[in-house]
Order: sequence, then structure tokens, then C-alpha cells
Amino acid sequence: MRFLRRLFQLTILTIALGLGMLALYQYRFPAPLPPAPLPPLTVQIDRILIEKAARQLTVFRDGVALRTYPVALGFAPEGDKVRQGDGRTPEGTFRIDRRNAESKFHLSLGINYPQADDLIRASAGGYSPGGDIFIHGQPNAFYGKATLRHDWTEGCIAVSDTEIEELWRITRIGTEVEIRP
Repeated sequence: MRFLRRLFQLTILTIALGLGMLALYQYRFPAPLPPAPLPPLTVQIDRILIEKAARQLTVFRDGVALRTYPVALGFAPEGDKVRQGDGRTPEGTFRIDRRNAESKFHLSLGINYPQADDLIRASAGGYSPGGDIFIHGQPNAFYGKATLRHDWTEGCIAVSDTEIEELWRITRIGTEVEIRP
């Protein structure tokens, strides 16, 4: 009888420990807190690097990378831009040559595309090389609502509205823009 009682007690203890372990296993830790927002950049940058394959834009000052942003590109981003309507984002080295606070996208920084070689190639081929390539925010109708992260532009580089506001503050006319494949 003692043996059965001891066996019963051990069985109950084993079950209780097992349930306790199961309860610990099933305990869900609270979701981690989102990272604290980065402090806004306040220094003027002198270079922008856009890496199409990585879908990222990095800003530099005196050769030091300060911040990286995710980007969306033209709807057919593979390869260099050739002609208007091809949906490609141009590749090469450019400069910021204009700023437009009244565009149909939330703020825009224009790059000097097409360049002379693009114009010559297009003229020889009898087509338009396209133009109006910008780094810009989301469509104005989306302001404060959504950020489109898939490739959706006609060849521009799109960032969130918050990101373009920061880029707008720190980017001057003449800033170098390198766009890599």
C-alpha cells in the first residue's frame, strides 16, 4: 500500500511539474519595444548613394555615412534608364539640380537626368530619354496614411514622407547623387 501511495504521489508530482513546465513554455514574453526613433539629422550632406539592388539610399557628409533609408524605385528597376516610359531608374553620377515643394508627391529633389550622353543616344535612336527624375515622398493623396514600399514610380526614387522631409532639410542644390545597379 505504501508503495502505491508513493507511486501515486510521484505521478501527481510529475504531472504537476510537467504542467508547470508547459505553463512556462507557453508563457509569451511581451513583444519587444520598437527601437527609439533616431534623432533628426541637422548637418548638410554632400553625397547621396542609391543602391538599386539593395533598395536603399545612404546619405554622407565628408565620406561618413550618416543614415540609410529604404527606397522604392521605378516599376521596372533592372538596368539603366534608356527611354521615357521604360519604368527604369537611371544609373550613374548626378547632382541635385532643383527642389520642388509643390510636386504631386510630398516634396521632391530633382536630379540632372538626362545628361548629354543620354540625349545623344536618344536622339540617335529617335526617342525621348525621359526626364523629371526625382527623389520624392509618397503621392500627396497618401500623406500621413501609407508608405508604398514596392517599386511603383516611373523611374524616380521614393521614400516615406517623414524621410523626404529630413532629406529636404539636409540636401542642397549641387549635392552629388550616385545611383548604382
